[in-house]
Amino acid sequence: MSKLLCIYCGSSRHVAPAYFEAAEEVGRGLVARGWDLVYGGGNVGLMGAVARSVKASGGRVVGVIPDFMKSRELAYEESDELVTVGSMRERKHVMEQRAHAFLALPGGIGTLEELAEVMTLRYINRLDKPVVLFNQLGYYDDLLRFFDRMAEERFKSRGLRTLYGVASTVGDIWTLLEQPARFESDPLWREGR
Repeated sequence: MSKLLCIYCGSSRHVAPAYFEAAEEVGRGLVARGWDLVYGGGNVGLMGAVARSVKASGGRVVGVIPDFMKSRELAYEESDELVTVGSMRERKHVMEQRAHAFLALPGGIGTLEELAEVMTLRYINRLDKPVVLFNQLGYYDDLLRFFDRMAEERFKSRGLRTLYGVASTVGDIWTLLEQPARFESDPLWREGR
């Protein structure tokens, strides 16, 4: 069975070409390193670019899409497996269960919500899979400063900084996924407490 990389990313058709180029490079690199894709099942924006790139490179694409999006013809029908679910919550759950690791490319509030959920699950010791943010062109700089402030003001422990990896280039992504930094949850969340 292949290892599935869950990619969260934007569905906007209107972002700069550099984001589409990087999404396609991620798709090719994913296949070259023996990964397959599980993602939100869309055919538009960076989501569609990644899926088409994976497929064109000979990789396997697993899309997970809510029925209301599928009915609007937003699904990538060329997926090797297209799982139709009833809600956004179910979509996230299926992707979390199937994935072996998570990667957030630039995206909007949906991407941020998905990323926050897997980070939370990892933080409270309910998920032990690598999480990487692709900080292309400094896209996530402000978010990373916000995470630092959370730790500085003790809303989260300093361990928050080891919860995720930050890649500045597509090449950095693979090292961070395959050799993730060790994260240890706070004592409150460890088994046997």
